Amino acid sequence: MPEAPAPLAGVRLPGAALRRRWPPPLLLAAAVAGPLIVVLPVGEILLEVARIGPAEAVRLLWRPLVAELLVNTIGLVIAATLSAALVGTAAAWLVERTDLPGRRFFAVAAAVPLAVPPFISSYAWLSISPALEGFLGALVVVTSSYFPLVYLPVAASLRGMDPALEETARSLGQGASGSFLRVVLPQLRPALLGGMLLVALNVLVEFGAFALLRFRTFTTELYAEYRTGFNGPAEALLALILLLLCLICLFAELRIRGLARYARIGAGVRRPVTLLSLGRARLPVFALFVLLVLAALGLPLGMILYWLTRHGSAAVTPVAVSLEGLVEATFSSVWLGFAGAALTVVLALPLGLLATRYPGRLVTLLERSAYLGQGVPGIVIALAFITITIRTVQPLYQTAATLIVAYAILFLPLALVSVRAALMQAERRLEEIGRSLGLGWFNVTRRIVLPLAGPGLGAAAALVFVSIVTELTATLLLAPIGTNTLAMQIWADTSTLAFAAAAPYAAMMVLLSLFSTWLLARRFGATRLFQQ
Repeated sequence: MPEAPAPLAGVRLPGAALRRRWPPPLLLAAAVAGPLIVVLPVGEILLEVARIGPAEAVRLLWRPLVAELLVNTIGLVIAATLSAALVGTAAAWLVERTDLPGRRFFAVAAAVPLAVPPFISSYAWLSISPALEGFLGALVVVTSSYFPLVYLPVAASLRGMDPALEETARSLGQGASGSFLRVVLPQLRPALLGGMLLVALNVLVEFGAFALLRFRTFTTELYAEYRTGFNGPAEALLALILLLLCLICLFAELRIRGLARYARIGAGVRRPVTLLSLGRARLPVFALFVLLVLAALGLPLGMILYWLTRHGSAAVTPVAVSLEGLVEATFSSVWLGFAGAALTVVLALPLGLLATRYPGRLVTLLERSAYLGQGVPGIVIALAFITITIRTVQPLYQTAATLIVAYAILFLPLALVSVRAALMQAERRLEEIGRSLGLGWFNVTRRIVLPLAGPGLGAAAALVFVSIVTELTATLLLAPIGTNTLAMQIWADTSTLAFAAAAPYAAMMVLLSLFSTWLLARRFGATRLFQQ
C-alpha cells in the first residue's frame, strides 16, 4: 500500500487543522505561568482591600491627603501627557516633513533621552537650583524624559504615510497647517494615542523623579507610608486608587482609538516625500530644536560631568566614592538585568507561541492578562510581594528571586510585544516542512522557530535589560539586604543632596543605558530615515 503523501506547504488538511486548534498541554501550562504571576499582586491588593470594612474605607479615603494626591497626580498626568504629545508630534513632523537643518542628527537625538531615566534628569535639574521643586519642575522633567514615547511612533507613522494625501490637500487650497490638521493628524491618531497612553502610564507610576523634586503623588505617598510603618489598609486603598487610574487610562485610550482602520487600500507605489521649506522660520525652529535636545539630553549629561569634577567636597553630605563600591553596584545592576531579562523572555516565549500559532479565546484571555502588568505600578507590585512573602512564604522575603519575579511582571508586556512580532515573522512553511518530516512541536520550536526568531528575542531581552538597569521603585523595596545597585546608590546620595557622590553612579548608569540602546538600534534595526 503506497504511503500517504506529505501535506503540501500552505495546504491545511481538515483533520490537522482541527487538531491544531488545541495547543500542546506542556506549552499551555508554560504559557499560563506568566499571566498567573502578573495577576498575583493584583489579587493580593484586592484581598487586602476586601478585608477593610466600609466605614473604615470611607474614613481612609475621605481625607484631605487623598484629595491632594488626586489633584497632584491627575493634574500632572494631564499636563505632562498634553505637553509630551505637543512636543513629540511637532518634533516628528519637523524631522520627517521639513527641511530642518541637521534633521538626520535630530532624528536620533530626539529618541536618545529615553536612555536617561527621569530620576537622573530630576537629579540634574535639582542640582542646578532647589527652586525647581514642585509641580513645574516635575512637569519639565517628565516632559523632557517622555516626549520620545510620542515622537517615535508618530515619526514612524509619518514615514509610512503616503505623502500624496498631503499633496492632494494642498492642491485643494489647504495650507501646511490645514493639511496637517485635516489630513495628517487623523492618520496619526493610533500612533499619537498610543504614545500618549505610554506617557500617562509612565507619569502615573513614576516615583524617583517626584520624590527628589518633593512633589507628592500616590507613588511617593505609598513609599512614605511603607517607610513609616507599613499600614496595610491605608496602603492597600492608595494602591487600589493608583491601579484604577492606570486601568482608566488603558480603557480610555481603547475607547478613543475605537475600531477605526487606517490601512491603505490598494497596492500602489508610495511617492517619495517632498520636504516642506521652513523659509524664514528655519533658523528659529533649528534653535528651538537645539534647546529641546539640550534640555532633554545635554543638561543631564552636562550636570553629571560637572559633578564628576567636583568630587565629594561639593556635596552637601560628602560621601567617599570608591572604585570598589562603583564596581559592586554596576555588577549588581548588570546581573539583575540579565537574570530579569532571561526570566521575562522565558515567560513571554510560550505565550507568544500560543498567540501566533494557536489563536483562540483562551489564548486571547491569557495574553490580555499578561498585558495587565503594563497598568500595574511598580510600587504596587513591590508592596504586594512584601505582604505575600511576609505572610505566606517568609523565606522569600527580600530575596533576589522575589525581585527578579517582580521585574518579570513589570516588563513582561514589553518583552511580549517583541517576541510576538518576531514569531509572526518566522516562516511558517519551514515549520510545516519540519512537521512533515516527523518532528514534534517541541523540536520544531527548538530547531526551526527559535533560530528564525532569534534577533527578535534578542531585542526583547535587550529592551528588558535596559528597563531593569534603570528601574528604581521595586528595587528599593525588594532588593536583598546588602545589595546595592546603581539606581539605589543614586537615590541614596541624591536624597541627601550629595550630588557629587551620586555622579559616578549616574554616569555609569547612563553609559550602560546609552550603550544598550545604541547596540539595540544597530543590531536589530535602523531607522528608514537613513536609508532615504
